[in-house]
Amino acid sequence: MNFLRNLLAAIIGCLIAFGILFLMFFIFVALMGSGEDKVVIKSNSVLELQLQKPIKDYVGNDASDPFAILFEESMGLNEIIHAIEVAKNDNKIKGISLKNNFLMSGIAQTKALRNALKDFKENGKFVYAYADFYTQKDYYLATVADSVFLNKVGAMDYKGLASEVLFYKDLQEKTGIKMEVIRHGKYKSAVEPFLSNEMSDANRTQIQELIGSIWTSMLDDISEGRNLSPEQLNIIADTLGGRSPEMAKISGLIDDTVFYDQYEGKLKEAAGIDYEDKMDYVILDDYITFSNKKKLHTGKDKIAVIYAQGEILYGEGGPDIIAQGIINRALIKAREDSSVKAIVLRVNSPGGNALTSDLIWREVELTKEAKPVVVSMGNVAASGGYYIAVGANKIFAEPTTITGSIGVFGTVPNISELAGNIGINAEQVGTNKNSVDYSLFEPMTDTFRNVVQESVEETYQTFLSRVAKGRNITMEEADNMAQGRVWSGVDAKRLGLIDELGGLDDAIEEAAAMVGLDTYGIKSYPKYKSSLERFMENYASTSTKVKQSFIEEEIGVEAYSILKEVKSAMKQEGIQARMPFVLNIK
Repeated sequence: MNFLRNLLAAIIGCLIAFGILFLMFFIFVALMGSGEDKVVIKSNSVLELQLQKPIKDYVGNDASDPFAILFEESMGLNEIIHAIEVAKNDNKIKGISLKNNFLMSGIAQTKALRNALKDFKENGKFVYAYADFYTQKDYYLATVADSVFLNKVGAMDYKGLASEVLFYKDLQEKTGIKMEVIRHGKYKSAVEPFLSNEMSDANRTQIQELIGSIWTSMLDDISEGRNLSPEQLNIIADTLGGRSPEMAKISGLIDDTVFYDQYEGKLKEAAGIDYEDKMDYVILDDYITFSNKKKLHTGKDKIAVIYAQGEILYGEGGPDIIAQGIINRALIKAREDSSVKAIVLRVNSPGGNALTSDLIWREVELTKEAKPVVVSMGNVAASGGYYIAVGANKIFAEPTTITGSIGVFGTVPNISELAGNIGINAEQVGTNKNSVDYSLFEPMTDTFRNVVQESVEETYQTFLSRVAKGRNITMEEADNMAQGRVWSGVDAKRLGLIDELGGLDDAIEEAAAMVGLDTYGIKSYPKYKSSLERFMENYASTSTKVKQSFIEEEIGVEAYSILKEVKSAMKQEGIQARMPFVLNIK
């Protein structure tokens, strides 16, 4: 009986496997037949940017991978900007239309897109923007356009930036699940939500100053695009002067309120097409496929761009995780490649494991001895993200980048109260005085706390020494800027935490100048698993994703986000050099 059951299971398994392979074969053939040579760009075309996938700095797609776009759940900022740069000199592309974007990108990434579109217009081409609804980030991007349009019955959100921090002290007391906290730094508020029910003055001050600086940078760009002063823009925000389409038009936030067919007529007029003729649009995915074959930087000498994006954890790493495995291999490969003359490390991280941060910092130091290393900071390069950046020869950040946060902490979950409430008693046996150093089921001892505190202090001093060495300042000066305080790119420049304000292109140009290169190619690292491999791995874990979706649907998005934050905090291992709080700017 068992033999027949096993035989039947094997047959069914084989049939399923063959079915998947058969399906993959036909998809592969279809994709091979719809490659770049099938992307036809007609004369007088308009490139349509509808950015509705999450945007990462880098997705690591192989241009020769036919499954790249099919299984990719996000878009690479580097590929989008490359497509815009190619379109700038493509005579068949007359302009760009920004249509109904619901941007899932950071503010620094959005600024990078604005800069690329601003450069696109310098060739005499137009950029128009249209939406049924503008979020603040969408509107910030749209203001680079020559003309901004809103649906006659649409809406827009324009009221200034805000941030919300959740506190869990009462939750811990009610559940009996507690986070034991050991920290250094008066501003190190990553753990404040577990210690208090309200925001400290120090934390409130740094958040207020941070979002104020970011808002000021955004206003400067919007002011230039809309020909309104920052003072006028603040008055409009304070009075909600853009809360209806007509009010937005009167306030000067937009040019006109139109329906989409009317907007399309304006696009035809800008492109020099008769109103009766059909408009030819090129969607962004197709144009990325087309533009990926066009090299804007060429030459036998190369600049390596290494992307470090995500939380910092110990181990191998991947597309969303920075770890010493994948990043250090990329650094070693780049510095041992004779064609690579300089290296740009693109950092987009709120930090994480302090040990991993130091392991990567050391590899940057070794690399710097062989070749210049320039850092480009993305949306955030804070705490551990700043740690791995500080060893570079030069650091660039966007005005809206969140950086600094030089501080460390440790959190240890404890369920002794919960265990007592539900009748669990844990007994420990050890051979030596400290062999049982910590148990989830017992209150933290003074001895264990002192040992962890000592480790926190040692890690903090090491962090300070890395900053002092990298920025050529004293330990005391580094300490005065530290204490876990976060800064915008503008303030980081003023304080000397970074060298220049600018984006990734600026960092690449600086790296090339440092080695005297006028022409050069670009090599991107690291190389991730193929899109198909990642899809199959995700397919294998479908049951987990289904459970997560079910929980989110049942308890709501807000409650689920709280659950994820608490779960993330409880999973943190070792001393952390991490962003001081979960900052959701809206």
